[in-house]
Amino acid sequence: MCGWMHLPRYIDKIRLHLAGKLHADYQPNFGKGFDGAWLKAAGLNHESFIEVVRVSLCDGQIADWVASNIQASSDAKRSHVTSMLDYPKEEDQAMTSRLIQRKEQAGLSHRSEITTFIDFIDADEGRI
Repeated sequence: MCGWMHLPRYIDKIRLHLAGKLHADYQPNFGKGFDGAWLKAAGLNHESFIEVVRVSLCDGQIADWVASNIQASSDAKRSHVTSMLDYPKEEDQAMTSRLIQRKEQAGLSHRSEITTFIDFIDADEGRI
């Protein structure tokens, strides 16, 4: 959406939150992690963007708002995508351990091809 990776997923999480249906697994990191990375790249805060979603009827309105209100270069967007696709880096032992823990919790320990959180999300949600 508007060239931003993760934005549609974050919007979906906000909508679930507003409806009181955001799964408990997502609550502790809501507005943090990849959500927070997008917010930082976009120059927004979590509460403000929740309000944007709250007053929008559809994704098109949110996309229009993002296009009008977030001034980020193509390079900044590419950098954001790269940082998400490569997360965690091999040298980040804390996050690598967290990924291993999440895989174990989800019953995906046997999936050696899952090496990033994007891979994990896709596997956990049945896309790979």
